[in-house]
This record gives sequence, structure tokens and C-alpha cells, in this order.
Amino acid sequence: MASAPLDVDRRNARVGLYAILGALFMLGLGYAAVPLYDLFCRVTGFGGTTQVATEAEAEAAALAAANAPPISIRFDGSIDRNLPWTFAPEKTTETVKIGQRALAFYTAKNNSDVPVTGVASFNVEPEQAGVYFNKIQCFCFSEQTLQPGEEVRMPVLYFVDPAALEDPNMKGVEQITLSYTFHKKIESGE
Repeated sequence: MASAPLDVDRRNARVGLYAILGALFMLGLGYAAVPLYDLFCRVTGFGGTTQVATEAEAEAAALAAANAPPISIRFDGSIDRNLPWTFAPEKTTETVKIGQRALAFYTAKNNSDVPVTGVASFNVEPEQAGVYFNKIQCFCFSEQTLQPGEEVRMPVLYFVDPAALEDPNMKGVEQITLSYTFHKKIESGE
């Protein structure tokens, strides 16, 4: 008779251990979700996530698209309400040949009396174009700190991959929109 309570205690301890391990697994999965989702989006272009390309890839794309048609690129810029900046593209639209490198500029100005660091988030619309929109150089790759009253021009060197011409999901796409939103970098202790 004494063994029955011992078996119940062991089963309860095992269930408790499984519950703790399950909770730890879920916590770890929660922390891993953001970087895994980011990786997934960068690889697939999901959600309009653009691709990062090298100069060599840009040159190969230009050669592959010798007779490619032009496409309209629309530029959009906005800021988070907590960022005391003015931020906008210099040109709203630009027509470029698919496969050729193009350079666009955005301007940003710190309207406050203290240095402010901003971080850009970005996406491309329509979403299926994200996998074909390649950025070679971009201000969005790093944080931007502007001094009080400082105004800067921020370049984006990009190209549209000629593989877009072979994708049935890109049929009828005449314009791609590149959108940036600047957010204030939150310093620890704020």
C-alpha cells in the first residue's frame, strides 16, 4: 500500500517536469520567432521584404536584362510620431529599366535641439515584388544619427531583378513602391 502514494508522487513530478520543459520551450520559441521570421522574409521576399545584393549581382542583372522593359518605381517616406525629423524622398517616382542600377535619394532633417538616432524599416508593394527588388547600398542598413538641425541626403542604390519578367505573379505589375518609415531608436533607460 505504501507504493501507491510513491507512484503518484513520481507521476506528479514527471508531469511537473514536462510542464516546466514545455514552458521553457515555448519561451525559447518566442525569442526565436522574430529572427526566424526576419530570415524567412529576407529569403522569400514575403511581406514585401527587399533583397540585399552585391555590385557583381547588379552587373549580372544588367547583362541579363539587355532588352528589358522599363518599370515605374514609387518612393514613399514617413516617420514615427516620436521622431522629431522631417523625412521624404527627393523624387516621388522614377522610371527605370529592369535590371539596371538606379540611385534614389531621401532627405532627412533633425528638427530638434538634441542629437537623435533613427532606424528605418522598409517594405515593397506589391508584396510579390519584394523578392525582385534588390538594394546594393542603403541608409536602412544602419542606424542614422542626426545632430540638432542637421539635414542629410540618404542614397539608395537598387535594381529590379530581371527574373521578375518570368514570374507569372508579376504579370501586370507596372509600378513598385519602396516605402521607408523612420523610428526613433530607443536607448536603454528611456
